[in-house]
Order: sequence, then C-alpha cells, then structure tokens
Amino acid sequence: QVQLVESGGGLVQPGGSLRLSCAASGSIFSIYAMGWYRQAPGKQRELVAGITRGGSTNYADSVKGRFTISRDNAKNTVYLQMNSLKPEDTAVYYCNGDLVSLRGRATYWGQGTQVTVSS
Repeated sequence: QVQLVESGGGLVQPGGSLRLSCAASGSIFSIYAMGWYRQAPGKQRELVAGITRGGSTNYADSVKGRFTISRDNAKNTVYLQMNSLKPEDTAVYYCNGDLVSLRGRATYWGQGTQVTVSS
C-alpha cells in the first residue's frame, strides 16, 4: 500500500516562512516526477511546483522567487520551502508522486495539509 503523507502546514503571519514535507512509503520501486498542488476555498486545485527525478523544477508564476521545491530520492521525500508568504497563499496543499509500485505505475496523492497566512 503506497502512502504519501504531508507535514509542516500551519498558521503563519504574512511575510513568514513554512517548510512542507511529503514522504512516500510502501512497496515503491521508483518515483518519477513529484509535485505540490494547492486548493483554496471555492477554487480549483492548481499546480504550485513540480520536480523531476533528475531535479528539474517548474513553478507557478505566482510563487516564483518565493517557493523552492526539492527532493531527497533516498528518502522518497519532496519538500516545499515557502518564503515571503502572502494571504493569497492560504490553501490546502497536496503533494503527488508519479511512481512505480507493486501495482504498476500510477499517480498518488497525499491527504493535504492546511496552510493559513494571516495576521
């Protein structure tokens, strides 16, 4: 059974920082791309940042220069460092991973972690 578990969300003041982590566990043979998405109330889920197994990254325009995605392949973990947070960054953040397990290749999602930016 493959699981992706996020951690690190919480309440932070505008201008503050948070670091999200997402660890994949289970019978995993290989993980290809991993990414972070977010969904604010009343809005569609959107891509925040993605990273390939080789380390190539892409970001939403709204977070470029403020957020940094990284991964530790040995730990099957992806991170999202979020700096200079704004109220509009408030959302539930989800990680996903394109991976190969005993069940074959599929995309898995975490359960989400709440990030609230407010004074």
